[in-house]
Amino acid sequence: EVQLVESGGGWVQPGGSLRLSCAASGFTFGNYDMSWVRQAPGKGPEWVSAIKSGGSTYYADSVKGRFTISRDNTNNILSLQMDNLKPEDTAVYYCRLSLMSGSRWYDFGAWGPGTQVTVSS
Repeated sequence: EVQLVESGGGWVQPGGSLRLSCAASGFTFGNYDMSWVRQAPGKGPEWVSAIKSGGSTYYADSVKGRFTISRDNTNNILSLQMDNLKPEDTAVYYCRLSLMSGSRWYDFGAWGPGTQVTVSS
């Protein structure tokens, strides 16, 4: 059974940093492309960043230059380093199995519990 468990969220002031982690199990993590997706209150899911099984990385324009995605295929961990956080980054963040088609990323499979990120002063 695929399991994804996100952690590392919290409250931070604008300009601050957080590092999110996702512990993956139940599948061969290193074989899959992975994404971070977020959902703000009252809005639909928004793709944030992705990393291919080989390590290539992709970012939404809204987070480019501020967020860094990485993966540890030995320990089955997906990470997201978030710097210079803004109030508009406030959302629940989820890690997701993903695939790229054309220039777009699509996520699929089970959802984890997510981790709340709140950016405010």
